[in-house]
Amino acid sequence: MSMNGSMETAQEHAIEIVVNGAPRQVPGGLFLDKLLAHLNVDPSRVAVERNRVIARKADWAATEVQAGDQLEIVWFVGGG
Repeated sequence: MSMNGSMETAQEHAIEIVVNGAPRQVPGGLFLDKLLAHLNVDPSRVAVERNRVIARKADWAATEVQAGDQLEIVWFVGGG
């Protein structure tokens, strides 16, 4: 509950980001690894670019997604 006694909803804490060119509302406070889980993306099969900089997989758990972030998620495709 907030100071005024009202229940806060997740929507009140939502932020807007852009994922692969499309605006998305996501919960605030997510780090890149949790964002991928929220989006049902297998982290072993992707690379992530945040604001035109490749995010190292080792840094995902320490990189908080901010309102206005521009993310590109690129899937690895195998073939033969």
